[in-house]
Amino acid sequence: MAKYLVNDAAVAHARELIDARRYVLRSQWGDVQPSAADGTAYLDKHSWQEYGAWHLGLTEGANEETKARYGFVYGDFRRLHRMGLIACHYRAAEWGHKEIELAAHDLLQYLDSSRA
Repeated sequence: MAKYLVNDAAVAHARELIDARRYVLRSQWGDVQPSAADGTAYLDKHSWQEYGAWHLGLTEGANEETKARYGFVYGDFRRLHRMGLIACHYRAAEWGHKEIELAAHDLLQYLDSSRA
């Protein structure tokens, strides 16, 4: 099983999106989660650094500037999705990636408190 490190740049980017109110509170994550083709299309116009900022996890040992390097996407490359954070939290908890789970939880709490 892959091991992941928290992507601090993605956490910072997610907070920036929340602060700018660039988020979707209700969505069907299965319908809006980016596909591999969506990721490729995004990379056609953006850098690997920008692509990586949408992923909470960095795969240990994966080569830089490859899709395999990034995991736990939380948005649609335009906006953060609350259900994306919930999906990251759930999947990380399910597979024992505690640091990713906690990062997703903290972002979810940050999003929810910003709306109060």
